[in-house]
Amino acid sequence: MTKAYDYIALTKPRVVVLLQITALCSVIVHDMLDSEFGVSSLETMIVVFIGGYLTAGGANAINMWYDRDIDPKMKRTSSRPLSTGAVSASSALLLGVILSIIGVAWFVFLSNQIAAFWAAFSILFYVFVYSMWLKRSTPQNIVVGGIAGSTPPVIGWAACEEGLHISTGSPYSTVESLVDLGSLMPWFMFILIFLWTPPHFWALALYRSGEYSRVGVPMMPNVKGPERTIKEMKVYSILLVILSLAAPMSYGVMDDSEPVYYILGWTVVMLSIWYASTIWRIDISEEPDETGRIASAASSFFASMLYLAMMFAVLVTASFGTLGAAIGAIATISSIGKIELGTDS
Repeated sequence: MTKAYDYIALTKPRVVVLLQITALCSVIVHDMLDSEFGVSSLETMIVVFIGGYLTAGGANAINMWYDRDIDPKMKRTSSRPLSTGAVSASSALLLGVILSIIGVAWFVFLSNQIAAFWAAFSILFYVFVYSMWLKRSTPQNIVVGGIAGSTPPVIGWAACEEGLHISTGSPYSTVESLVDLGSLMPWFMFILIFLWTPPHFWALALYRSGEYSRVGVPMMPNVKGPERTIKEMKVYSILLVILSLAAPMSYGVMDDSEPVYYILGWTVVMLSIWYASTIWRIDISEEPDETGRIASAASSFFASMLYLAMMFAVLVTASFGTLGAAIGAIATISSIGKIELGTDS
C-alpha cells in the first residue's frame, strides 16, 4: 500500500530543502542590504520556500519517473519509491507535472513573472536538458546540468524585487528583464553553486564509478578516468577561489575602506582555499574499503557540503555588517579547525 511518505520521497525532500535554504539566504541578504528585513521578509521567505519546494520537487519526481529503468540497479537509488514499486510510474509522472505547474503558478500569483520564469526554467532545464539529454550522453552532464540547481538564489532574489516583469519590447529587452535583478549578488550565488557542483558530485562518483558505468551513465571517472577527473576538480576549485575574491564587490554597497569588506573577503577566500585543499588531497591510489569507498574522496565530498553551507552563512552574516562578518569568520575558522584537527587525530 502506497503511503504518503512514498509520494513525498519522490520530491527528494532533503535535497530540495537544501536548495531552498540557498534561496532563503538570498532573501535575507537582499532585505538586509535594503534595510527592509522584517515581517514582509518572512512572508517572502514562506512564498519562496513553498514555491521552490513545489517546482524543484515536481522536477525531481519527473526525474525519478524517467530514471526508473536505472535507479533499481544502483545502491544509492535502489530504495526510491519507483525502484521498490511503492509508487507506480504513471503516478510519479502525474505528481511531478502537477507540482511543477502549481509551483510556477504559485510564483506568478504570489510573487512576480521573473521569479516564475526562473522557476519554470529550472524545471524544464533539469527534466529535458539534464535528465533526458545530458545525463546519459556526456561525462559533462553534471556540469551543464548544474545550472538547474543553481537557480534558487536567483528565484529568491527576484521574489524580493517589486515590479519585476518580463519585457516583450524586443529580444534584448526580454533578456535584460530576466537577468537584471538590480544586483550582482544573486548571480554571484548562482555561479558559486554552478562551480561547486562538479567537484562535489565527482568526489562521490570517484568511488561510485562502477555503479554509474553498469547503468550506462557516463560520469567523468568511469569515462575519462580518475586522473582526468581530479585534474578537472582542481580546475573548479581554483575557479572557486578566484570567484571568492569577488564576494565583497557583489554586494554593491560595501566600501573597500570598511572593515567588513576585508573580513568578508578574507573569510570566503580562506574557506575556498580550504575546500580546494580537500580536493588536492584526494589520493586515487588509496586502497578502497570493502564498500568501494575511497576515504580521501569521501572526505572531500562531505567537506563540499560544509563548504557551500558555510559560504552562504558567511554571505548572510556579512549583510548584517562588520559584527556579522566577524561572527561568520570566527564560525568558519572554528569549523575548519575542528575538521582538520579531527582528521589529523
